[in-house]
Amino acid sequence: MAYQDLRTMAGTKAPKFGHFIVEFATPGIGHILKSAGCDFVLFDLEHSGFHFETVKSAMRYFEAAQLPAIVRVPSREYHHIARAMDMGAEGLMLPMVGSAAEAREIVRSMKYHPAGGRGVALQVAHDRYRPGAVTEKFAAANRRSTLFCQIETADGVKNADEIAATEGVDALWVGHFDLSVSLGIPGQFDHPDFRSAIDRTIAACEKHKKALGRLVPTVAQGIELNAAGFDFICYSGDVWVLHDALADAITRLREGAKAGRS
Repeated sequence: MAYQDLRTMAGTKAPKFGHFIVEFATPGIGHILKSAGCDFVLFDLEHSGFHFETVKSAMRYFEAAQLPAIVRVPSREYHHIARAMDMGAEGLMLPMVGSAAEAREIVRSMKYHPAGGRGVALQVAHDRYRPGAVTEKFAAANRRSTLFCQIETADGVKNADEIAATEGVDALWVGHFDLSVSLGIPGQFDHPDFRSAIDRTIAACEKHKKALGRLVPTVAQGIELNAAGFDFICYSGDVWVLHDALADAITRLREGAKAGRS
């Protein structure tokens, strides 16, 4: 499978399929996902407990497999954003972005001059320890970095159009559980208010030609959402895929063993 960077992916509505890593940051994980056919990986810092040393190692695993990585940082704090970029994140995902002003501040924190105000760290992990001219390094880093803003609050939905219009924002990403909670309808994904929020977010991305992503628990839902306008489809996560596959196999083994003894 030929390598395609995240910025290129975000520039087209062709479907991109990936997987969510929240537990298994093992040396082989990049090659496993690449062999399975993933186009990208979403690596979580918000809920996983991973720290930046783990990110630094995991990014090398994904680079070795030529698998673009989106790192979801735990907050909009500058040190979370800039450190993830320094560790080599190609994509950056921010939770609970509620306004265009917040999006602009994220861009400022993740981009080098003149697009932003990120502190300079060159010939380190993000540029693969290669030397080079400063202006060329800045330009390359800014071209490479890809921003995904999570829409998972009522304010985020209200301001989705302005967020999608913000220069430097490449994609919106629906956080469906948190969004349902913010709307006062936890887990009610068929509720008219939730559906209206999704429609508004889709419309914002279509208007401003931005990519749109979501985590999905099933293949059927991924296909349905892709048809509705979502192009970054992140299928489940490492914990749940392992659990469900193992639970299914163990259940069938027990049933088969029981039947064989009867």
